[in-house]
Amino acid sequence: MEKWYVAAKKADFEAWGRMFGISPVLARILRNRDLTEEGQVRRFLQGTLEDCYSPWLLKDMDRAVTELLGAVSEGRHVRVIGDYDVDGICSSYILTKGLQLLGARVDTAIPHRIHDGYGLNDSLIQEAARDGVGMIVTCDNGIAAAPQIELAGSWGIKVIVTDHHEVPFVSERAEDTGEEVRRELLPPALAVIDPKQEQCSYPFSGICGGVVAFKVMGALAERTGSRELGEAMGEFLEFAALATVCDVMELRDENRILVKEGLKRLRNTDNQGLRALMEVNGIEPERLTAYHLGFVLGPCLNATGRLDTARRALELLQSGAKSDAMSAARELKDLNDSRKNLTLSGVEQAEIYIREHQLERDKVLVVFLPEVHESLAGIIAGRVRERYNHPVFILTRGEEGVKGSGRSVEGYHMYDAMTEVKGYFTRFGGHAMAAGLSMREEDIEALRGELNRNCRLCEEDFVPRVHIDVPMPLVYADEELAGELELLEPFGVGNPKPLFAQKELIFQAGVRMGANKSFARFKVKTPEGAVKQLVYFGDLERFDSFLDEKYGSGSAGQLYAGCGEFALSVVYQLGKNTYRGRTELQFVLQHYC
Repeated sequence: MEKWYVAAKKADFEAWGRMFGISPVLARILRNRDLTEEGQVRRFLQGTLEDCYSPWLLKDMDRAVTELLGAVSEGRHVRVIGDYDVDGICSSYILTKGLQLLGARVDTAIPHRIHDGYGLNDSLIQEAARDGVGMIVTCDNGIAAAPQIELAGSWGIKVIVTDHHEVPFVSERAEDTGEEVRRELLPPALAVIDPKQEQCSYPFSGICGGVVAFKVMGALAERTGSRELGEAMGEFLEFAALATVCDVMELRDENRILVKEGLKRLRNTDNQGLRALMEVNGIEPERLTAYHLGFVLGPCLNATGRLDTARRALELLQSGAKSDAMSAARELKDLNDSRKNLTLSGVEQAEIYIREHQLERDKVLVVFLPEVHESLAGIIAGRVRERYNHPVFILTRGEEGVKGSGRSVEGYHMYDAMTEVKGYFTRFGGHAMAAGLSMREEDIEALRGELNRNCRLCEEDFVPRVHIDVPMPLVYADEELAGELELLEPFGVGNPKPLFAQKELIFQAGVRMGANKSFARFKVKTPEGAVKQLVYFGDLERFDSFLDEKYGSGSAGQLYAGCGEFALSVVYQLGKNTYRGRTELQFVLQHYC
């Protein structure tokens, strides 16, 4: 059962409305996004790239730029080492192309998810030494690779780290106060650019690896005055936006500006790979939204790193000819379709495991699925987390021991929780909401017990919370408001679509729709007597069961037969839907009780 909360944050909504030319309803929604000052609201509504932060505020940026330009001028072999997810692929693209434009002798290595695992490892360093690499630049990894960076140094390979993940730390007791304090464990690199470092003065630490790479290129463009690199920054912005959405960064502060401006460019992108990927997925570029980045294009790029090698995704983005790009894009889409089927099977196996092992009462769900493809652990963890609203670790049997991924809930910092039990892991990393790990199979049950004993969440923390922006009757939600809500786009984590609520709607009829009859349109009558249409894309089986439980067996059948008279309170979203050239107001049912 969910708990519904109506936001009660206060401000002078009428004054904000007059100041910014918006309705009091929109002003209230902005306040619910924790905006309190005039400057914050203006930046949210009208922010441009000029409002983004200087790359020079990132710790070690000056040193990194100096060392990179030195490597270019000396003709040293530079290798960019990324990661196999969208953020790592986009970061690799940005750094590699940017350095090429400066005349660097540069190539790219992306770890194989199964053979190499995440980030730097000894074999990648050994391979770089064999190839005569003089400098390694990491992207979206490296902050936790101190031993590998030390190994690189022993062979005379310089390393620059660009990352955005949590910095490893140890807890120590301060001699003067006796209080427990954290001591960061930074890798021995020439420069470490990571906004999560304690001594980094960058104003917003919630950027992804792609944005860190974008900032590095911005600093190099500024230092060198390179016309070619300066012109490429527009394309790099597209990849920074794509990486931000796909790495599930919060769309607030400068992230919102970067994604908003990046989407504008993506709708007219010159990148053959991205254009081909849109085409094979039936996306009209001019209608591209953050949703398409996170749920259509991103999964296709991710699929190569999950089921094959992420190099194929990078090669797609680097395609020069349309024919090559279309061929690669079709392969990526086919891989993603295969990944979807494997994911559904994995989620079913996870739910069976939870029932058979009686894990429903555990605070932290640790699920071992030895036969599941290890690359799908994160996706399955996310789906299980949505179902149970508990922190979830999905573990699989890898080539060397057990590998796994975790997905968390509000109030449970996953990386910190793992640090408390780090003795169980041979390797781990991540941040508050997600993590990856390697461990010994014989330690799984002990890990499960320790995580649950240490977990400080209570039962109330596992109840899903629905935060309603404005209680508003459907009759007040008109096309003008729907148009105004577009000022809040792009939507995503940290800037969700606004939620409205109304009590006592009478559900009179329903029609199942779609090729698989997987969503429905309901006819409802408001307390004022108006008849409206609600679309529902959620779990129809659960909705039907709820109706039967609330109003008696067969009630759902009556509704679909057009004989309903069932009163429900609803939470809904308001928007516009365009179909076959016709645009109409759309109410989307999100929650009900």
